[in-house]
Amino acid sequence: MAATTTISAASLRAGLERLLQAPEIDWQEAAELVSEIARDSSELALRQAASQALSIVRAAAMSLADHATHEAARRRLLVVLDVLVELTTPRFGRRGIQPKPLSPDQRARKLLGLPIDGPLSSAEIRGAFRRAAKLMHPDTGGSAEAFRELAAAQDALMKAR
Repeated sequence: MAATTTISAASLRAGLERLLQAPEIDWQEAAELVSEIARDSSELALRQAASQALSIVRAAAMSLADHATHEAARRRLLVVLDVLVELTTPRFGRRGIQPKPLSPDQRARKLLGLPIDGPLSSAEIRGAFRRAAKLMHPDTGGSAEAFRELAAAQDALMKAR
């Protein structure tokens, strides 16, 4: 594949699929393609996947590469392909929509690690508070502010009962 300044993710995906579907992978061509992706891609995840795959694909392109090296390189190429598939798959639905904000009760439940909906007993709330307090208490390395929020969440849930 000839080096160009910008190649679409769809054409990179097609080139990588063609390489992987061949009976024998042309490792030299694969190394060139992965090098090009690592160098020229504007997508951070794709650049990272290609950069991580580059060394093993180059090793597979050497004449003395063994079967294990080829298998490791093939797996890395599949990771790069997975990232390309993720980038080129059409998305449906509403994009860029922020999730609905949580109510104070739901926020308190989430802070304590409890289910967002449904009834809660006092024992469940106290148990969840104790578990969370072990992590957030200032004496065990947590912050005082986080512990105060935790205590306020427990109080709010107990009053709502």
